Amino acid sequence: MKYDKLFTPIKIGNVEIKNRIAMAPMLMDFGQFDGRTTEQLMNYYEERAKGGTGLIITEITRVNDKTGASAFAQLGMSHDYQIEGMSELAKRIHSHGSKIFVQLHHPGRQNMGLLIGTLPLSIACDKMMPFFKDMLYKVVPAGKLLMEKHLVPRVVAPSKCENSYFSDGNNRELRKSEIKELITQFIAAAVRVKKSGCDGVQLHASHGYLLQQFLSPNTNHRTDEYGGSLENRMRFILEIIEGIKRECGKNFPIIVRLTVDECYEMIGKKGKGYDLTEGVEIAKRLEKAGVDAIDVSSAAYDTFNYWLEPTSFKCGWRKYMAAAVKNAVSIPVIAANLIRSPEQAESQLLEGIQDMVSLGRPHIADPYWASKAESGNEKDIKRCICCLYCIESMQNNAYIGDHGYCAVNPFVGSENYKLANNGHGKKVIVIGAGPAGLMAAELLAKRGFSVSVYEKDSKAGGQVALAVKPPHKEKLNWCIEDLVYACEKLGVDIKYSAEVTKELIENENPYAVICATGGNALKPRSIKGTDKDFVYTTTDVLNGSVQIEGKRVAVIGSGMTGLETAELLCTQGNSVTVVEMAETVAPGVWHQHINDVMPRLREAGADLRLSRKLLSIEDGAIVTENVKTKQKENIAADAVVLALGVRPENRLYEEIKDRNNVYIIGDANKVGRIAEATKDAFECVKNIK
Repeated sequence: MKYDKLFTPIKIGNVEIKNRIAMAPMLMDFGQFDGRTTEQLMNYYEERAKGGTGLIITEITRVNDKTGASAFAQLGMSHDYQIEGMSELAKRIHSHGSKIFVQLHHPGRQNMGLLIGTLPLSIACDKMMPFFKDMLYKVVPAGKLLMEKHLVPRVVAPSKCENSYFSDGNNRELRKSEIKELITQFIAAAVRVKKSGCDGVQLHASHGYLLQQFLSPNTNHRTDEYGGSLENRMRFILEIIEGIKRECGKNFPIIVRLTVDECYEMIGKKGKGYDLTEGVEIAKRLEKAGVDAIDVSSAAYDTFNYWLEPTSFKCGWRKYMAAAVKNAVSIPVIAANLIRSPEQAESQLLEGIQDMVSLGRPHIADPYWASKAESGNEKDIKRCICCLYCIESMQNNAYIGDHGYCAVNPFVGSENYKLANNGHGKKVIVIGAGPAGLMAAELLAKRGFSVSVYEKDSKAGGQVALAVKPPHKEKLNWCIEDLVYACEKLGVDIKYSAEVTKELIENENPYAVICATGGNALKPRSIKGTDKDFVYTTTDVLNGSVQIEGKRVAVIGSGMTGLETAELLCTQGNSVTVVEMAETVAPGVWHQHINDVMPRLREAGADLRLSRKLLSIEDGAIVTENVKTKQKENIAADAVVLALGVRPENRLYEEIKDRNNVYIIGDANKVGRIAEATKDAFECVKNIK
């Protein structure tokens, strides 16, 4: 299919962009304390420019070190010494025919109190003590405890307001002198961007950060000229725009990334913040102020799932927001709109929804999204499955000095690594066609090995084949479909319904064997009654080997597998009780996934019993004990589903591990998620000599 509109040039101000594809700004923590570019960061962005993307928009780039640093490893344009590195990045991006805008940002109340005032000290210490970075990251995790107890400095906001849902830091009102200073700092940062040779700036007035906080009546309660009416709430950003135009010239383009609806109504808080009507009015006033494009977004961290969607959301669900802005302004409109395919992108451009498509996570998943679409090889695109591992890993790893990763692209952060093509046709057997096995097979084939995959089931997928069974989880299977397609295109022989034995391995005598045999759901014998015929595992339910309808069902365990299985059981007409020993639902699970599934479970009438330990399973009931009070409770149940985790299936590996070049990866090695399986495969294939 041809995508004529998608690959038509467009101008933002006086800057011509070769196609309608923008890489959305996303922090991945490839930076360093002083805000200068790093080789890893530049390789990451350049790979996306090599891949044909028309416009690269950098990650959040700080303008202020004291209250405006969102991460230790973040880009900065707060000092002149940062210009040189940004200039090098611009040259690299330009060498591939792409343009680059720098996103200027201040987190406001969504910052971590741990970062207030600490970055300037960290920069100074890092220069004097080479070991300081390692030392800092050893103690930073303890800082999380201080933040939880609010024993860190207050973050800043337009006015004293409720704490951010995500960071929960106590906040204070910015003094007017601080507002004036921040305006000057935004303008000075834009001047540095221009000096670096970058093509323009984007002001981040979205996702609940400081610029949006001034726009929102939920976070801006000021009574002076910077609060109250919409005119006053817009004064902060308008004075920044005016100053940039004055200092950089009217031909230096400005994009504003704008939340046009805070989406509080979608979480049951109608009337809070501002809605689409006011968001469109803000966009119109920004155009009047001389902004060259609007990058339409939505929500804030308080309404996280309505700007960074989990897998349950439908592609294009919020395109009506972009359309409303497009109908109200004459400047270009950029929007993400959960676009996952070139067909969808082309369709939304032709419909007049927007003028450019913004691809965030799809660019992490596949740097060559654009060139694959343009060349007619769109089936080669590795699709983002909306699993949120990128932001989860980035946020968690920020405390230990590591970066964000991707479930479907293990090369993230290793863009300069090239697979050696030295397989010379040597035979490799991969056992298991889950994400670990298929990723290993694809990479081995790229290295020139002759690869056969043996899968005991009739189709590929492994644990993913089960994970897609609950409602709204279909996108997860994209990673399997894309891996199978890539393997088959590379000549990998995938054998289904094929059991592998030690004898088969000996007869085939391969150069290497990779065991990716997955795992099995736990059914512990230590709990009385687990051997009863009405006790099942989540695997039994998800693979369809048992059908439970119209019964009272107790699901034991509230991890995501337990919650999603409970949701499936609810749709099948069951009355479901979820029993969890911890004090909280799904302990350790990324909050967005919990916030996604819990409203649907509540609506379906599921009953959650927390702090309950399963003691035994009896006929017609389970016996639990409150872990705090030790009080016992019988819960009626006609069926019991155990969601107590998975254990590795490694029996074959134990039989053959004494051969040369035998490896074990994925759940068979250590039970984890898709991202951990694909990364395990990547590291394994790299190390095969």
